Amino acid sequence: MKPGEYLMVSEEAARKAGRLLKENINKSNEIFYKGAVDLVTPFDTKAQRTIFDHLSSFFPDHDYLAEEGLSQNKGAETRWIIDPLDGTTNYAHHYPVFTISIALERKSKIVMGLVYDPMREEMFSALKGKGAFLNGKKISVSDIDELDKSLLATGFPYDVRVSQENNISHFNNFIIRAQGIRRCGSAAMDLCYVACGRYDGFWELKLKPWDMAAGTLIVQEAGGQVSDFRGGVFSVFGSEILATNGSIHQQMVDILELKEFRPLNKKQEPEAENE
Repeated sequence: MKPGEYLMVSEEAARKAGRLLKENINKSNEIFYKGAVDLVTPFDTKAQRTIFDHLSSFFPDHDYLAEEGLSQNKGAETRWIIDPLDGTTNYAHHYPVFTISIALERKSKIVMGLVYDPMREEMFSALKGKGAFLNGKKISVSDIDELDKSLLATGFPYDVRVSQENNISHFNNFIIRAQGIRRCGSAAMDLCYVACGRYDGFWELKLKPWDMAAGTLIVQEAGGQVSDFRGGVFSVFGSEILATNGSIHQQMVDILELKEFRPLNKKQEPEAENE
């Protein structure tokens, strides 16, 4: 099967799951807790089953890895990495900001990425070496080259209440150095917004492969840069991600290297601006 055909099948799967999620967002959901702030709804698993059933009907011999306990490992060279509902906390609160993320990995390389926002009907996609697209139109990262003029995005890990490695120091360091920071609750959406220039940079820690696999390829194919916090090689199985337009990448690495909160001195202090 050609790469474009894999993309077409995954788009069909994403739209099916998207309809399910959109139609049920305002209904009362039973919530199950995997941790103090880590939760799952019945629609996480229903959306995952919808995606898996569609993909596996075309690719029964492929491997599958997904958030809600799905791991099919037959030793195939090709594996699908799926987040059926990235933004579960938002969804459980009827907050309409969430995505579906589907990536295709071949020989340990991500070769296709798709992120679908069913509420806005925005389909982000990329094939390795073919560019990145939003609803079929090519996208690219922003050209902002100064951190203090940048709009950034981040998130906080599920163990933020108990772990000292919780992103709070990084957030404090960036909030006084960037033009603004947003926290939408879907890492896949954050990555796509970097890819299309809505954000200039994104950082987060303790994400899982299904949170990052599709979005990182979309950023790279849109001309952006993805690394760990030190600017080193990124892995979807790693614990850190920094994704930017490339122009502010080193500036963000420099801030992430500050292990504790470092306030600006008066000479560094930027002019006050409304967020």
